[in-house]
Amino acid sequence: MTRTARAFWLNEPGHGEIRDVTLPDPGEGEVLVRSLYSGVSRGTETLVFRGGVPESQHAAMRAPFQEGDFPGPVKYGYLNVGVVEEGPQALTGRTVFCLYPHQTRYVVPADAVTPVPDAVPAGRAVLAGTVETAVNALWDAAPLVGDRIAVVGGGMVGCSVAALLARFPGVRVQLVDADPKRAETAEALGVGFALPEAAAGDCDLVVHASATEQGLSRSLELLAPEGAVIELSWYGDRRVSLPLGEAFHSRRLTIRSSQVGTVSPARPGRSYADRLALALELLADPALDALVTGESPFEDLPGVMPRLASGEIPALCHRVAYAAS
Repeated sequence: MTRTARAFWLNEPGHGEIRDVTLPDPGEGEVLVRSLYSGVSRGTETLVFRGGVPESQHAAMRAPFQEGDFPGPVKYGYLNVGVVEEGPQALTGRTVFCLYPHQTRYVVPADAVTPVPDAVPAGRAVLAGTVETAVNALWDAAPLVGDRIAVVGGGMVGCSVAALLARFPGVRVQLVDADPKRAETAEALGVGFALPEAAAGDCDLVVHASATEQGLSRSLELLAPEGAVIELSWYGDRRVSLPLGEAFHSRRLTIRSSQVGTVSPARPGRSYADRLALALELLADPALDALVTGESPFEDLPGVMPRLASGEIPALCHRVAYAAS
């Protein structure tokens, strides 16, 4: 019997379609997963959708189960939650997370899926990949008890970082964003909020995730002497100018990059699997539901992606729902 599925492909920048695909039978050590939900991370995926991945970064930006190449045709995505229909007995029937694109069913090695804890609803588990990024960022940042911290950029990654920082004892956490509507998200996450011009300064640490030149410049302005900016933004093919000739040297400020492609060197004993399992455990907190800001059926994805990319649909994580079959 031929197994089939349907997958979302970016044909060329700005234009996607749903294609029929043929699935192999799962072999030994593999699982067949039926998708329940997938998530669109608006920052990275809309950058891919508009063709903004620089040629020099084509290899570095590949998703684990990507097919095709940038700028297209390409099948891209990495936030998928589904049910194992066939595979090892220990996984069959389990809800799992996988770094897989938007597709109704798929076959992957069993070690490519991570069971979702019983305390985490499947619809919230699509956030695991982004919360994993936040975990890695905080391993890099190493916040301390009592720190004064700003998170500049209230997108999906920035809000995930703020949500985790809200659990640290004695810290002052402020989410900074140009959109006043992010105040509602900040309140749901249990952190303060400010527009960029009103943000509290004298910060020991600033996590920057706005992917804008203005946001990074403002992050430097918010630092106390000897403070550090942890840069999470991915700028794609855009260049960024910074005011490094002002107080940058006299105040001994630091800008340090962080990205999820490698486990933080601050945690040399941890694996990718350890980091993802931790992210899923942290998703037991219902406050993180505030990061899912919309939902559409899978079949509507070709029309939804351009609206996400243009900003017509404002979103943190836009969830894609798959019909039961």
